[in-house]
Amino acid sequence: MGATVFERRRPDEAVVDAALRDTAFSVFWLDDVERVEYPPLAGDVRADLAVVGGGYAGLWTAVRAKERDPQRRVVLLEASRVSWAASGRNGGFCEASLTHGHENGVNRWPDEIDRLEELGRENLDAIEATVQHYGMDVDFERTGQLELAVEPHQVDWYRGEPGFLDEATVQAEVHSPILLGGHWDREGCALVHPAKLGMELARVASELGVEIYEHSIARAVEGDGSGPLRLVTPDGSVTADSVALATNVFPSLLKRNRLMTVPVYDYVLMTEPLTPEQLEAIGWSNRQGLADSANQFHYFRLTADDRILFGGYDAIYHFGGRVRPEYEDRMESHRRLASHFFTMFPQLEGLRFTHRWAGAIDSSSRFCAFFGTARRGRVAYATGFTGLGVGAARFAADVMLDKLTGEETERTELRMVRDKPIPFPPEPAASIGINLVRAAMNQADHNEGRRNILLKTLDAVGMGFDS
Repeated sequence: MGATVFERRRPDEAVVDAALRDTAFSVFWLDDVERVEYPPLAGDVRADLAVVGGGYAGLWTAVRAKERDPQRRVVLLEASRVSWAASGRNGGFCEASLTHGHENGVNRWPDEIDRLEELGRENLDAIEATVQHYGMDVDFERTGQLELAVEPHQVDWYRGEPGFLDEATVQAEVHSPILLGGHWDREGCALVHPAKLGMELARVASELGVEIYEHSIARAVEGDGSGPLRLVTPDGSVTADSVALATNVFPSLLKRNRLMTVPVYDYVLMTEPLTPEQLEAIGWSNRQGLADSANQFHYFRLTADDRILFGGYDAIYHFGGRVRPEYEDRMESHRRLASHFFTMFPQLEGLRFTHRWAGAIDSSSRFCAFFGTARRGRVAYATGFTGLGVGAARFAADVMLDKLTGEETERTELRMVRDKPIPFPPEPAASIGINLVRAAMNQADHNEGRRNILLKTLDAVGMGFDS
């Protein structure tokens, strides 16, 4: 098998050492915002709708619920702080796709893919309209996304498609010696400041009348659905007619969903702001979101103050599916990212990384969110976004609210919404299987993208592993 370009063109270790010297182990986005504090729940309250989870999915559900019915009493419970987990530490790619890309969608729901893509674009348009309507300060840029070919076989994947860029054209967009071609979706992605989006959604929700409680972990959902349900927290409870669960990577309050997702750790670097000379050296004047085309891929983008966020590649699963802070500090992954960064942009040698961090992604075997109800339709859930929740969370909120009404809508009748993913096996089979798949994906990247029998078998049954 051949070496990838990131192995063939490694920078000197001294370049990596210098770039990571004095880097803060901290989430840049969360350091870059003023965070409003919401009180913990104390005592017992009554609500029409209780939302569990203060990330994008929970916040959009609360906002959309109040927009649909301003008189509805909505209570949101967050175990820690609003938007502190995946919603505060992702890359800020707000994509239109609801299916983790066209290929995944067309392979799973070929009869629906055209409408699913229309619904995804409508959803992204609605996010942009919401940002404008409420004056949300989230650094929203509708730049589109440029998928990059960095190996010859990847160029063939895009050749002939609308939006294809050949080597000369892609290098005119982004000055990197390793780019061989690409595909630019000009309307299908916006960039946002992730933590600002979370904070602003919480602001809007609060102004609409949603009661937000932080440091209020919901330990159980009591009741069989024949009447109101009760959410129990350490210092209080919420009795509600209906409940929306948006806990994503964290263990579900519904046992049926415990094996439906696995937490996968993703690693990120943030540079210092680039000088005008450094910006000129890399081009990138259209400020697209960028991602390369390997199984183990990188994603990168410019911030409002002209830093570069560079993340991805490693997708690390820990035995037992545990989510723990100590898993975030993995210098091996951050050094690998730094090396790959300077392979992509050797002209930026000398640039420093100011922040490094990680976060856990709720990965499902179908690579995109799934939905359902429990307790006689009084509980709705959405989870398994697999790294594409920034935009899809709003669509998921509407699905959950539709389901809680008990009415049939276009959204609830989609096969994509009605289908469930194949669950992951229990341990130790989960760890063995996931590590075998990771090795096979790495092998494919070293073998012109050719997938071995394991990956082909999983493709055939509709099961996979991704971040």
